[in-house]
Amino acid sequence: MNKKVAFNTKVIHGGQQPDKAYGAVMPPIYQTSTYAHSKPGMHQGYAYSRSGNPTRTALEDALASIESGTAAMVFGSGLAAIDAVMKLLKPGDVVLSTIDLYGGSYRLFKQVYEPFGIVFEFVDMTNPEKVEKAISTNTKLLWIETPTNPLLNIIDIEAMVTLAKRYDLLTAVDNTFASPYLQKPLELGVDIVMHSATKYLAGHSDVVLGALVVKEESLAKKLYFIQNASGAIAGPMDSFLTLRGIKTLAVRMQRHIENAKVIARFLQEHPKVEKVYWPGFASHPNHHIAKKQMIGFGAMLSLVLKNNTEKAAHQFLSNLKWFTLAESLGGVESLAGHPASMTHASIPQEMRVKIGVVDGLVRLSVGIEDQNDLIADLNQAL
Repeated sequence: MNKKVAFNTKVIHGGQQPDKAYGAVMPPIYQTSTYAHSKPGMHQGYAYSRSGNPTRTALEDALASIESGTAAMVFGSGLAAIDAVMKLLKPGDVVLSTIDLYGGSYRLFKQVYEPFGIVFEFVDMTNPEKVEKAISTNTKLLWIETPTNPLLNIIDIEAMVTLAKRYDLLTAVDNTFASPYLQKPLELGVDIVMHSATKYLAGHSDVVLGALVVKEESLAKKLYFIQNASGAIAGPMDSFLTLRGIKTLAVRMQRHIENAKVIARFLQEHPKVEKVYWPGFASHPNHHIAKKQMIGFGAMLSLVLKNNTEKAAHQFLSNLKWFTLAESLGGVESLAGHPASMTHASIPQEMRVKIGVVDGLVRLSVGIEDQNDLIADLNQAL
C-alpha cells in the first residue's frame, strides 16, 4: 500500500483484501488445525496452523501495514512475543532495559531468562549518556519501553537508535502504551516493535494476544522460526477479534486522548492529588521528546495521592464507579489499578520505591465514556 495513505485509512484497508473464496470483506475465521494436501508436501499455502493460518495472516498483514513494517508475527500474549525476542540471545549476552517497565517483562527477564545466563541491566533510558556508559562488549539488545509503565517516562527513540547503530546493537520498543496511532518506532530506525495487542490494538478487553513487527527480512525469518519452533501462536478467533478491533483504532484513540487530556488537568489541580504523571504536561521532563516522536500524549496516566499510603490508594480505588478496578489497559472502558500490588508486584519493593512506584501510586487507563461522568467519578472517589 502507498505509504502516503493516511493512518485512518490504513487501519481499515492496510494489508487487507476480500477473501478469495467468496469475496468476504472481513477475513473468515479459519477454525482449523490442518489443511488438505493434493500430494505429499503440496498444499495451498498452509500445512498446519501452528505454522500459519489465513486469519492470523490477515492480522499480521494489517499490523505490518499500520506499523510501517514488512512482516509481523502474532503470539498468544505480549509476554510470548517478548519471549521470542529473548530467544535471539545466548548465555552471556547483556540486555539493557529501561529502569521502569512493566512488571511482567521484569519477571520474564529476571526469573526466567537470567537463570539461563542472559544478563539484564536496568538504566535510566531518559538519559542517553547513562545508557552509553552502561553499554559493554557483551551488550546485544536495548529493550525500550516508551511511554513507560506506569510512570509515563518518555525515552528518545532516535537517540537510542543512534547509540545502537554506533555499537551494533538490536533495538526493540514496547509500543503498547502508545499504539501505532501515536508512535511508529520502525520509522525512527528501531529493529523490533512489540505490542501487547490485548490493549489498544484489540481495544475491547476480550482478547489476549501479542505481536512483533519488523522491517528487516532476515530478522523476520529468525523470529518466525522461533515462533514456529516454540509454538506460542495466537488462535484464529483471537486474531479475528484483534483485526476487528484495529478497524476502529484511530477513532477510539481520538476519544481516549481527548478524555485523558481533560482528566489529567483535572487531577493536577485536585487538592487531594500530590502528583500526576502524563507526558502532555509542559512540565513533564521529556515533554519535548513526546512532541517530537508522538502525535499525541496518550490516554494512560498515573497519580500519587497526597496521603501516599497503600490504604489510601485502595480506598480511592474501591470508591470508583465508572473506572473499573482491574488489570490491563487500553480497552474502551476506563480501568484503574494499583501497580505496587497488581501489575508491578513482581518487582522488588526496594526497586519499586526507588523508581517511584510508591504505595500511593494509582494508574488509570482512560476509556471512551463521557468525560464529565469520568471526572465526577474521580472527584467523588477522591
